[in-house]
Amino acid sequence: MRTQCYWEREARVNDIYQRPVKLWFDGGCRPNPGPIETAVVLRGVADIRRGAETGGNERAEWLALFHALEIAAAHALCDIILIGDSLSVIRQASGVQRGEVLHIERFRALAQDFDRVRLRHVGRSHNLAGTALERARWGR
Repeated sequence: MRTQCYWEREARVNDIYQRPVKLWFDGGCRPNPGPIETAVVLRGVADIRRGAETGGNERAEWLALFHALEIAAAHALCDIILIGDSLSVIRQASGVQRGEVLHIERFRALAQDFDRVRLRHVGRSHNLAGTALERARWGR
């Protein structure tokens, strides 16, 4: 069942909640394969998860994408743009490239709770979540 959006619950429309909301996501592991870390940045605040699972870099990126969808749902967002630096995961989730069926099915199941979900690829240096992960690794 779809979660009600903020303005549906409050029965009023606020311009801030009409615009799409950007969430940056990134995942990684050291060593590869190894313990997975994911980060999501929403409105300048980073949410970092560490070591719950192990795997390779692509699995880490998928888990970061799921993490972003969970954060968006927790904030009752409706129109989201998910921004990441893994072109492979972006293409697979968009249906442009073949990938692991379980990951794609889980993405579709989580994404159906939103009015609109867009995916955008950015270079590593432009990914706020990647920067947050690096800073967390170095204790900054």
